[in-house]
Amino acid sequence: MKQSGRNIKRRMVTLSIFGNRLSRIKHFRGHGVHSPYVYSLVRKVFMHKELPVGKEHSLYHALIERDVPQRRAIELQNLLYYCSAEGFSIDNAPNIEDMHIVTATLPISEYDNIFTKAAQSGTTLVILSPYLNREHRAACTELLLRHDSTSVDNRGYIIFFNNHLPKQHYKL
Repeated sequence: MKQSGRNIKRRMVTLSIFGNRLSRIKHFRGHGVHSPYVYSLVRKVFMHKELPVGKEHSLYHALIERDVPQRRAIELQNLLYYCSAEGFSIDNAPNIEDMHIVTATLPISEYDNIFTKAAQSGTTLVILSPYLNREHRAACTELLLRHDSTSVDNRGYIIFFNNHLPKQHYKL
């Protein structure tokens, strides 16, 4: 007779999830991040929970209309100001602006095309929901391997900076 409701298989799945969290804990609140740029990104964007007062919030409203959670929309609006971007574009916009955001509704087959355009134009690329399913995860992993500058994985999205920063990848 089984004494508890949890068998060994369920316990092992729980341990594997804990391992992923444990590998990310070194970058909690920026601790262990040796890049001043990424450290200030963590402190000024990810840890800042409200929109800046007196500034335009057009990206925030556009993301809320596309059913992006409020917390992520606030972070991305703050990222827009942090990167000093003048404009943004979402999904299959005809022109890629200073910051381009890819939502989960865009087909995965378009990721490579947008990634190449962003790298050529030197714009910041944000891919939302990189762990939505197996296909999204595989596509984002491939892009991370090909990326030549700094990238930041915040579980809810991956930021690809296409600027002068060295090739580094942070998992927050």
